[in-house]
Amino acid sequence: MDFARDYSTITEEIKQLAEQAVANGQIDPSLYAKYDVKRGLRDRDGKGVLTGLTEISELWGHDADQNEIEGILRFRGYDVHELIDGFPKNSNFAYEEVIFLLLFGQLPDRKQFEDFKQMMAGYRNLPIHFVRDIIMKAPSKDMMNTLARSVLTLYSYDMNSDDVSIDNVLRQCLELIALFPQLAVYGYQTYKYYHDGDSFFIHSPREDYSTSENILHMLRLDSQFTQLEAKVLDMSLVLHAEHGGGNNSSFTTHVVTSSGTDTYSTVAAALGSLKGPRHGGANIKTMKMMDVIKAGVSDWKDDDELSAFLKKILYKEAFPEGGGLIYGIGHAVYTKSDPRAKMLKRFVSELSAEKGRADEFALYDSIERLAPAIVAEKVHASKTLCANVDFYSGFAYDMLGLPSELYTPIFAISRIAGWSAHRLEEIINRGKIIRPAYMSVHPPRNYVPLEERSE
Repeated sequence: MDFARDYSTITEEIKQLAEQAVANGQIDPSLYAKYDVKRGLRDRDGKGVLTGLTEISELWGHDADQNEIEGILRFRGYDVHELIDGFPKNSNFAYEEVIFLLLFGQLPDRKQFEDFKQMMAGYRNLPIHFVRDIIMKAPSKDMMNTLARSVLTLYSYDMNSDDVSIDNVLRQCLELIALFPQLAVYGYQTYKYYHDGDSFFIHSPREDYSTSENILHMLRLDSQFTQLEAKVLDMSLVLHAEHGGGNNSSFTTHVVTSSGTDTYSTVAAALGSLKGPRHGGANIKTMKMMDVIKAGVSDWKDDDELSAFLKKILYKEAFPEGGGLIYGIGHAVYTKSDPRAKMLKRFVSELSAEKGRADEFALYDSIERLAPAIVAEKVHASKTLCANVDFYSGFAYDMLGLPSELYTPIFAISRIAGWSAHRLEEIINRGKIIRPAYMSVHPPRNYVPLEERSE
């Protein structure tokens, strides 16, 4: 066996086989309508097909009479706007409070919260030599793959890895929630050292720091950050922590959990889902698009010039790699507004003033105002379009100095709270293994022996 070969080479033989796979794998699009297939588990209006029940969170873009409304997002019945406005102004532990709420169904009292923070701080230590033996070996350019590999490896360190009792799964989930920031940041530091020659440093997490504070502390050489920086990141973690059971990665969590498998395999599967650019990577696409807009529009305050350039993006005359999309505009559920985008915009506005980037914020604000009508005109949208949370999150991370390689992992650091809640809910309610139906549309064929098949 040749171990020196290039493991990434696509040979001509592979190309030919791929063409054969495509030719024999295409299904007549008209058959989906014929058999009333709910593609993507959505109806013809794009609304999700009801496949389960949850008490963890809910989101609404329409009222009971199907009238469009300002977007609503609730965690365990609490409106996310009220939660954020109710959190202590001088604390960066809002995300920790949301973790408690999502997992246990109620807000903690003061003693419960202090005990919970202390417990989570105790879970932040990785196994001895894990960084050296696992994270520093074969560093990947994609931090989501690094996260998934680390999660699957943690299975080997757990003496009760396959125990799916509620007590054990809760313990595993809490440990993963606490460890995700270290796994992501250390994976990034290792990659930058090996591939880009950057200085290599590892800061251990501090017990008195929140999740957002520890991310900034571990990522920066001098460990310094402002109160507003930590607050903006904390709010971003809160807003990304959970978004109903129907989003791709949370639904993946339900599907894989329903098979009876272990927590580590379930979370790795959710990470694989979130990695996809249609799910967790949209803020990176938004940032790339914004770079093109900044360079291509001479007067950011000129609505006519800006609108003309947005149309160029839609028709692939500019930013063709974007596929004719204006990233950050539109959502599957929200219509008039995405409550996460509204809340994050408020904090981004403050941070842009602190960072001297108010002009860029004004550009984002103009695009948010102009783009929905431009997109709707092209696609003949049947519903109102709005900016979604991805529109502002990339800008927030950029102002925080976070590398783009960590944008989606930070989403995962936040969403692991929601995944954990959904895994527990699936186990507690003992649902059947999730198995939606697929109809075969291939006609029957008779077997032909190998020697009788024509070339």
